[in-house]
Amino acid sequence: MTAIDFKTLGPAMALILLCVIGFMLNPAFLSEGNITNLLTRSAFIGIIAVGATFVITAGGIDLSVGSMAAVIAGVMIIVMNNSIDTFGAGVTTVLIGCGCSVLLGLGAGWINGTLTTKGKIEAFIVTLGTMGIFRSLVTYFADGGTLSLNFEIRTTYRPVYYDSFFGLPFPVWVFIAVSIAGWVLLNRTAFGRYCTAIGSNEAVAKYSAIKVDRIKTWTYVLQGLCVALATIIYVPRLGSASSSTGVLWELEAIAAVIIGGTVLKGGYGRIGGTILGALILTTIGNILNFTDMISNYLNGTMQGLIIIVAVWLQRGDWTRRGPPKT
Repeated sequence: MTAIDFKTLGPAMALILLCVIGFMLNPAFLSEGNITNLLTRSAFIGIIAVGATFVITAGGIDLSVGSMAAVIAGVMIIVMNNSIDTFGAGVTTVLIGCGCSVLLGLGAGWINGTLTTKGKIEAFIVTLGTMGIFRSLVTYFADGGTLSLNFEIRTTYRPVYYDSFFGLPFPVWVFIAVSIAGWVLLNRTAFGRYCTAIGSNEAVAKYSAIKVDRIKTWTYVLQGLCVALATIIYVPRLGSASSSTGVLWELEAIAAVIIGGTVLKGGYGRIGGTILGALILTTIGNILNFTDMISNYLNGTMQGLIIIVAVWLQRGDWTRRGPPKT
């Protein structure tokens, strides 16, 4: 008889428990509107967290994702606003903005990865530095204020966030697609195995003929792509960008990854767990806001405590027992 692996099933059990608590505090918690809202809000952090899973599994860290999202959103808005005279306020202009977002995300990820691998600088230092650079750039572009999307463009772009398909909002479908692609990449490809090997023991990975620098750089490029996709579905929500856009997104993404069972020191990652982690974080915030149990300003406190507890629970387990079952 196979024993139940509570380490693996823990995030799912925690999510179910939170849903039960939310329903008990307020039956409207499980209403269709609230569940849809919860899933949509989970999509942004969930997509970014999928990319973060690869970075952390390979033994890295990226603190710049929130600032990266802010500067990408700002440049997207500038590009689309300036494209109206040439291409009009239609789909073409929106696609130009989306293409710009993808290129910026890939470029920002490549910079983080290259500085970390070729520059031989700790990922913590590199991404802490680029976090400040990206945040200051969007502040500069907005002249200390807010960049707003042209109203006509926003009307065209708005359905990307607010419309749905088979009852699910488009951001949720993007989250599902990214999650499936991430799971396949991590669990069914050589790239995923290399990420795990590098995170487990980088020196051994090098002796095994794994191109460590290339793989680690690609994890940051993948992270940048995920940030770009999240930004594409985020911009039509508010139609603006400022220095406060994406604040604490890096904290939420890392928290989702760690809650989901990925080992912070690298060597083991779980895309499924990351998805549950993103849902758990959003559910906690939703319960707090929905039931007025605590000020929304303390959400960051809750997320910080969750990260500390999740890492504490991992303490020593990786060394004693080896990686959890997949």
